[in-house]
Amino acid sequence: MRSSAVRDLFSAAVRPDIISLSGGMPDVSLLPASAVRKAVRAAVDDQRAVALQYGATDGRVETRQVFCDLMRDIGVRCKPGNVLLTSGAQEAIDLLAKAFVDPGDIILAEGPTYLTALQAFSAYEADVRCIDFDDDGMRMDLLEEELERIGKGNPRLKLCYVIPNFQNPGGVTMIPERRKRLLELSHEYGFMVIEDDPYGRLRYEGGHQIPLKALDDDVIYLGTISKVFAPGLRTGWIVAPKSVLSKVNLVKQGTDLCGSSFDQVVVEHYFTDTPWQRTLQKFVRTYRVRRDAMLAALEEFFPPEATWTHPEGGFFVWVTLPAYVDTGSMLGAALDAGVTYVPGDSFFPDGQRGKNCMRINFSYETPENITEAVRRLAGVIEERLELYRVFLEAGAIKDSGSDQSRGSSRGSGKDLGKATDFEQTRSE
Repeated sequence: MRSSAVRDLFSAAVRPDIISLSGGMPDVSLLPASAVRKAVRAAVDDQRAVALQYGATDGRVETRQVFCDLMRDIGVRCKPGNVLLTSGAQEAIDLLAKAFVDPGDIILAEGPTYLTALQAFSAYEADVRCIDFDDDGMRMDLLEEELERIGKGNPRLKLCYVIPNFQNPGGVTMIPERRKRLLELSHEYGFMVIEDDPYGRLRYEGGHQIPLKALDDDVIYLGTISKVFAPGLRTGWIVAPKSVLSKVNLVKQGTDLCGSSFDQVVVEHYFTDTPWQRTLQKFVRTYRVRRDAMLAALEEFFPPEATWTHPEGGFFVWVTLPAYVDTGSMLGAALDAGVTYVPGDSFFPDGQRGKNCMRINFSYETPENITEAVRRLAGVIEERLELYRVFLEAGAIKDSGSDQSRGSSRGSGKDLGKATDFEQTRSE
């Protein structure tokens, strides 16, 4: 197991001189205090005996019904019996791996993918195989090639973990044709599909995409309130067939007995007794402005060798630099300049690919801070590029020929391999 790069950066991110582009935090200051106060008071004044007590392992039926209502809004029909509450979607990922994955089992995922999902999978010694994405999501041609190598009827092939809406860290969205093909392949090769959807309601342009769960009832859907309400109230949910939930319920009993009844009651009242949709639209408007500020700053300050994705929603932009730049070794200089990001190799299971990439976040900082952070980061990158040019002119290294034109990036469209000659020379 490897430590989460995001968690490691939290201590640095709280420094007053640092502008953080690393964590995927919502701006909870946008929540109206009156709505939060109303939900908390209901839990304390009206339902104290329930909220402060142990609860059922699968969660309060009233809260599960609330999430059924939320699912109906995005095109998924389910009943409380098909819902299990978790301590955030992160626990849901861990419980599913605990219930279904044995050492050596194969898990397919987008490459790059959510780094703490990789943490969960690594704890159970899974063989995680990343499939490259482009602007339209996971590439089905590459997925089919990998499945052919694995073979039909292979008992080691267990599941495919995807974030189809505004993927973390890539920011890309899977198009309908690829969603349909993924489900067809899941039945053809016999693997489960886990659809992680923390950002689906945070769309800033384009139209609603039908969830995988709405297309196939066998899909295991993961939801969370962390991005649309409060991550401090550790509440997420799984929507899945009862045969799946019975096994997850069993392993959850051994993990934490039950989730927080208090959190569930507060969440329940927030989504039933307050105008939360109005607050959600406030989130969307604010994050759209911040996304636009980041994209404009990247266009203004970043060198022409850099490329990046253009997310239609969510929290993240994935930046790709020339192959000779190691964003992990560059992080110290960025901290000295007063900005943080997450190095790209954190989002791959081998910790090798993605070394010339980074994930930057636009949800938390103000537009002014985002612009300044990108300006600072561009200065750090330019120093690396200038150093490379010096080595190149001196004949100490060969031209890698890796310069890329400005525009949308695939992020992981090629095998990045190990450190380049430039990085090895510089470290020596």
